Amino acid sequence: MHLIHRGVVSKQYKENLLKSFNQSFKRGYGIETDIHATKDREFICFHDFTLNRIFKKKRSIKNMKYSQIKKISTQNKKPIPLLKDLLKASKNKYPLFIEIKPTFSKSLLQKLLKETSKFSKCVFISFKHQNIYNLLKIKKKVKVGLSFSPPTSIKTIIKKSNNKKIYTLILDKFFIKSKNIQDLKIKKYYYTIKSKLEFNKYNENNNLILENL
Repeated sequence: MHLIHRGVVSKQYKENLLKSFNQSFKRGYGIETDIHATKDREFICFHDFTLNRIFKKKRSIKNMKYSQIKKISTQNKKPIPLLKDLLKASKNKYPLFIEIKPTFSKSLLQKLLKETSKFSKCVFISFKHQNIYNLLKIKKKVKVGLSFSPPTSIKTIIKKSNNKKIYTLILDKFFIKSKNIQDLKIKKYYYTIKSKLEFNKYNENNNLILENL
């Protein structure tokens, strides 16, 4: 099974927009998206900690209300959607891998679980593994994944994968060539496959997170 990275199903679709997510669903793919929490505790689908890269505004997501973010992003014709919007659009038909970017408080994690409780296709992933372990403390059977990038050692990945409560590993494509990683029985997804050439190279035996098909 493959996922579309931030909804960028092709170069004409911009990252983390509802229009892009819907196009990915139309093509039969699930989504990998990033989330942050706003000052008023709304979850938004957005990669960065600030608005600087996308909107040239040096303002932190955590210090802004969603109404402010919505106004700026809509004026720039790149409206940042709420996680609620993505959940509704998915119709509980397509896998949603939700990457928690910052470290969330326990109360935010509880709110996240409540907000997604009716959507069985959600998998929560994070490079900040404490988010994942804290989610499991709140709800034992939630689907979660640990994300890894180089220079994390293969030994560390293998050790952390032994936790039976972890559903999946999200791994940089750098790790595809490791036999020790490939031999792990746990489900694995490799990111980010950015061209058809890479897709054709890795497609046959791997679950991929891809873009620009």
